[in-house]
Amino acid sequence: MAKYKKSERQELLLEKVSTDPFLTDERLAEMFDVSIQTIRLDRLELNIPELRERIKHVAREETDKIRSLSLQEVIGEIIDLELNHHALSLFIVEEGHVFQKNRIARGHYLFAQANSLCVAVIDEPLALTKSAQIEFIRPARLGDKVISKAVVEEMDGRIAVITVESKIEQRLVFKGRFEMYYTGEGEENG
Repeated sequence: MAKYKKSERQELLLEKVSTDPFLTDERLAEMFDVSIQTIRLDRLELNIPELRERIKHVAREETDKIRSLSLQEVIGEIIDLELNHHALSLFIVEEGHVFQKNRIARGHYLFAQANSLCVAVIDEPLALTKSAQIEFIRPARLGDKVISKAVVEEMDGRIAVITVESKIEQRLVFKGRFEMYYTGEGEENG
Protein backbone atom coordinates (compact mmCIF):
# COMPACT_ATOMS: atom_id res chain seq x y z
CA MET A 1 0.00 0.00 0.00
CA ALA A 2 1.21 3.50 -0.79
CA LYS A 3 2.29 5.75 2.05
CA TYR A 4 -0.09 8.61 2.72
CA LYS A 5 0.57 12.09 3.95
CA LYS A 6 -0.77 12.58 7.46
CA SER A 7 -3.75 14.66 6.30
CA GLU A 8 -4.67 12.09 3.61
CA ARG A 9 -4.31 9.22 6.07
CA GLN A 10 -6.49 10.95 8.64
CA GLU A 11 -9.16 11.72 6.04
CA LEU A 12 -9.17 8.07 4.94
CA LEU A 13 -9.15 6.93 8.58
CA LEU A 14 -12.30 8.95 9.26
CA GLU A 15 -13.94 7.42 6.20
CA LYS A 16 -12.95 3.85 7.12
CA VAL A 17 -14.14 4.13 10.74
CA SER A 18 -17.43 5.75 9.75
CA THR A 19 -18.03 2.94 7.24
CA ASP A 20 -16.94 0.17 9.63
CA PRO A 21 -16.85 1.30 13.29
CA PHE A 22 -15.57 -2.16 14.32
CA LEU A 23 -12.12 -1.85 12.81
CA THR A 24 -9.44 -2.40 15.43
CA ASP A 25 -6.38 -0.18 15.74
CA GLU A 26 -4.31 -3.19 14.70
CA ARG A 27 -6.32 -3.69 11.51
CA LEU A 28 -6.21 0.04 10.70
CA ALA A 29 -2.43 0.06 11.21
CA GLU A 30 -2.14 -2.81 8.71
CA MET A 31 -4.41 -1.04 6.22
CA PHE A 32 -2.35 2.16 6.30
CA ASP A 33 1.02 0.46 6.82
CA VAL A 34 1.78 2.50 9.96
CA SER A 35 2.29 1.68 13.62
CA ILE A 36 -0.59 1.12 16.02
CA GLN A 37 0.67 4.14 17.96
CA THR A 38 0.30 6.32 14.84
CA ILE A 39 -3.32 5.17 14.46
CA ARG A 40 -3.98 5.92 18.14
CA LEU A 41 -2.51 9.40 17.78
CA ASP A 42 -4.57 10.01 14.63
CA ARG A 43 -7.74 8.87 16.44
CA LEU A 44 -6.92 11.17 19.34
CA GLU A 45 -6.44 14.17 17.03
CA LEU A 46 -9.66 13.38 15.17
CA ASN A 47 -11.66 12.68 18.35
CA ILE A 48 -12.43 9.13 17.19
CA PRO A 49 -13.13 6.97 20.25
CA GLU A 50 -11.50 3.59 20.76
CA LEU A 51 -13.23 0.46 19.41
CA ARG A 52 -15.18 -0.44 22.57
CA GLU A 53 -16.57 3.09 22.90
CA ARG A 54 -17.57 3.15 19.21
CA ILE A 55 -19.41 -0.15 19.67
CA LYS A 56 -21.19 1.05 22.83
CA HIS A 57 -22.27 4.27 21.10
CA VAL A 58 -23.76 2.43 18.11
CA ALA A 59 -25.41 -0.15 20.39
CA ARG A 60 -27.06 2.48 22.61
CA GLU A 61 -28.66 4.16 19.61
CA GLU A 62 -30.08 0.91 18.24
CA THR A 63 -31.30 -0.93 21.33
CA ASP A 64 -33.85 1.73 22.29
CA LYS A 65 -35.97 0.55 19.35
CA ILE A 66 -36.37 -3.09 20.50
CA ARG A 67 -39.81 -4.08 21.80
CA SER A 68 -39.69 -7.88 22.00
CA LEU A 69 -36.93 -8.34 24.62
CA SER A 70 -34.76 -6.38 27.00
CA LEU A 71 -31.17 -5.38 26.30
CA GLN A 72 -29.93 -7.93 28.87
CA GLU A 73 -31.58 -10.74 26.88
CA VAL A 74 -29.71 -9.98 23.67
CA ILE A 75 -26.62 -12.14 23.14
CA GLY A 76 -24.01 -9.81 21.69
CA GLU A 77 -24.44 -6.10 21.09
CA ILE A 78 -26.97 -4.76 18.58
CA ILE A 79 -25.07 -2.47 16.23
CA ASP A 80 -27.65 -1.84 13.52
CA LEU A 81 -31.40 -2.31 13.53
CA GLU A 82 -34.21 -1.55 11.12
CA LEU A 83 -37.27 -3.16 12.66
CA ASN A 84 -39.01 -5.78 10.50
CA HIS A 85 -36.18 -5.54 7.92
CA HIS A 86 -32.69 -6.34 9.20
CA ALA A 87 -30.43 -6.28 12.25
CA LEU A 88 -26.73 -6.62 12.98
CA SER A 89 -24.99 -7.66 16.18
CA LEU A 90 -21.46 -8.15 17.46
CA PHE A 91 -20.49 -10.95 19.83
CA ILE A 92 -16.94 -11.13 21.14
CA VAL A 93 -15.96 -14.67 22.16
CA GLU A 94 -14.61 -14.51 25.72
CA GLU A 95 -13.13 -17.02 28.16
CA GLY A 96 -16.51 -18.15 29.53
CA HIS A 97 -17.84 -18.90 26.01
CA VAL A 98 -15.22 -21.50 25.00
CA PHE A 99 -14.32 -25.09 25.74
CA GLN A 100 -11.26 -25.02 27.98
CA LYS A 101 -9.41 -27.76 26.12
CA ASN A 102 -9.41 -26.30 22.59
CA ARG A 103 -10.55 -22.63 23.07
CA ILE A 104 -13.38 -23.10 20.53
CA ALA A 105 -16.67 -21.29 21.21
CA ARG A 106 -19.55 -23.42 22.39
CA GLY A 107 -22.12 -23.59 19.60
CA HIS A 108 -25.05 -22.52 21.73
CA TYR A 109 -23.56 -19.02 22.01
CA LEU A 110 -23.51 -18.59 18.22
CA PHE A 111 -27.06 -19.93 18.03
CA ALA A 112 -28.17 -17.63 20.86
CA GLN A 113 -26.65 -14.60 19.13
CA ALA A 114 -28.56 -15.40 15.92
CA ASN A 115 -31.78 -16.31 17.71
CA SER A 116 -31.87 -13.22 19.94
CA LEU A 117 -31.19 -11.07 16.86
CA CYS A 118 -34.24 -12.63 15.16
CA VAL A 119 -36.37 -11.81 18.20
CA ALA A 120 -35.03 -8.24 18.40
CA VAL A 121 -35.69 -7.40 14.73
CA ILE A 122 -39.43 -8.05 15.02
CA ASP A 123 -41.39 -4.93 15.90
CA GLU A 124 -43.92 -6.65 18.16
CA PRO A 125 -44.02 -7.15 21.93
CA LEU A 126 -43.95 -10.96 21.63
CA ALA A 127 -41.66 -12.91 19.30
CA LEU A 128 -40.78 -16.57 19.80
CA THR A 129 -38.79 -19.08 17.78
CA LYS A 130 -41.12 -21.52 16.00
CA SER A 131 -38.38 -23.44 14.17
CA ALA A 132 -34.79 -23.07 13.04
CA GLN A 133 -32.65 -24.72 10.40
CA ILE A 134 -29.03 -24.00 11.29
CA GLU A 135 -25.59 -24.92 10.05
CA PHE A 136 -22.22 -24.40 11.73
CA ILE A 137 -19.65 -23.80 8.97
CA ARG A 138 -16.43 -23.35 10.95
CA PRO A 139 -15.53 -22.79 14.59
CA ALA A 140 -15.26 -19.48 16.37
CA ARG A 141 -12.37 -19.17 18.81
CA LEU A 142 -11.47 -17.20 21.91
CA GLY A 143 -11.15 -13.50 21.02
CA ASP A 144 -13.04 -13.73 17.72
CA LYS A 145 -15.50 -10.97 16.87
CA VAL A 146 -18.62 -12.57 15.41
CA ILE A 147 -20.84 -10.28 13.33
CA SER A 148 -24.36 -11.64 12.77
CA LYS A 149 -26.76 -10.22 10.22
CA ALA A 150 -30.45 -11.09 10.31
CA VAL A 151 -32.64 -10.30 7.30
CA VAL A 152 -36.43 -10.54 7.43
CA GLU A 153 -37.40 -12.41 4.27
CA GLU A 154 -41.17 -12.33 4.88
CA MET A 155 -43.77 -11.55 7.50
CA ASP A 156 -47.11 -13.22 6.93
CA GLY A 157 -49.82 -13.13 9.54
CA ARG A 158 -48.06 -14.18 12.70
CA ILE A 159 -45.00 -15.88 11.21
CA ALA A 160 -41.77 -14.18 10.15
CA VAL A 161 -39.06 -15.93 8.13
CA ILE A 162 -35.60 -14.59 8.93
CA THR A 163 -32.22 -15.64 7.54
CA VAL A 164 -29.07 -15.13 9.58
CA GLU A 165 -25.42 -15.23 8.61
CA SER A 166 -22.65 -14.94 11.19
CA LYS A 167 -19.14 -14.07 10.05
CA ILE A 168 -15.68 -13.56 11.48
CA GLU A 169 -13.56 -11.23 9.32
CA GLN A 170 -15.93 -11.75 6.36
CA ARG A 171 -15.71 -15.58 6.64
CA LEU A 172 -18.99 -17.41 7.21
CA VAL A 173 -19.09 -19.40 10.48
CA PHE A 174 -22.84 -19.93 11.01
CA LYS A 175 -26.02 -19.63 8.99
CA GLY A 176 -29.65 -20.26 9.74
CA ARG A 177 -33.23 -19.87 8.65
CA PHE A 178 -35.58 -19.03 11.51
CA GLU A 179 -39.37 -19.07 11.60
CA MET A 180 -40.56 -16.72 14.31
CA TYR A 181 -44.05 -16.55 15.79
CA TYR A 182 -45.12 -13.03 16.77
CA THR A 183 -48.18 -11.22 18.12
CA GLY A 184 -49.12 -7.61 18.66
CA GLU A 185 -50.40 -5.88 21.77
CA GLY A 186 -53.80 -7.13 22.89
CA GLU A 187 -53.85 -10.04 20.43
CA GLU A 188 -54.81 -13.46 21.70
CA ASN A 189 -52.04 -16.03 21.88
CA GLY A 190 -52.42 -19.11 19.74
